[in-house]
Amino acid sequence: MPTMTKKQKKLAELDSEKLYTVDEALATLREYKAGFDETVEVAMNLGVDPRHADQMVRGMVSLPGGTGKDVKVAVFARGDNADKALAAGADKVGAEDLMEDMQNGNLDYDRVIATPDMMGVVGRLGKVLGPKGLMPNPKLGTVTPNVEQAVKDAKGGQVEFRVEKMGIIHSGIGKLSFKDEDLKKNFKAMTQAIVKAKPSGAKGKYVKKVSLTSTMGPGLKIDLAEVEGA
Repeated sequence: MPTMTKKQKKLAELDSEKLYTVDEALATLREYKAGFDETVEVAMNLGVDPRHADQMVRGMVSLPGGTGKDVKVAVFARGDNADKALAAGADKVGAEDLMEDMQNGNLDYDRVIATPDMMGVVGRLGKVLGPKGLMPNPKLGTVTPNVEQAVKDAKGGQVEFRVEKMGIIHSGIGKLSFKDEDLKKNFKAMTQAIVKAKPSGAKGKYVKKVSLTSTMGPGLKIDLAEVEGA
């Protein structure tokens, strides 16, 4: 039987049932940090079945402490809007040319934004962008006449959350190198946005479990008293 490393032994000693405050969880994750700047992630188990449209949980939230990630943004726009998107920092701006580029498999983007008049072009990319969760959507603010603001939001710490098949939302809220204060602000913003996004079809307890983890660290259960409105 292979011998356990010091870190594995230490992990094995953790009480898997302990409920942590956010402060305690962050301090514990730092104890187990790896040799690179890990992503801190929140996971929320929700009392929903996303197979039903009225139980889908999805939205956007701006993380006040930033994400620590360089977000690549593509914008479908023409004329003045194209110029504004470029000036705001979009990585790629185009129309039919951008559509063809994406159809050829160039999809290395974190966010795709479009002006309303471009949806006839973007609509042809449904089978390409849909499975990757990149299809522009008015409800998420990614179909908008104000592409300048949408690009700035995407670049400045706005992230999308979406519930998975098993009723869980996973989302990064920053890097372990962030100050505790920034990670706590991001945790609060993310969890509050998910609580506010409670769908009409959700019955019974909505927020069942919340945990914090880092890329290589343990998953730590958070006391639900730390999540406002849960």
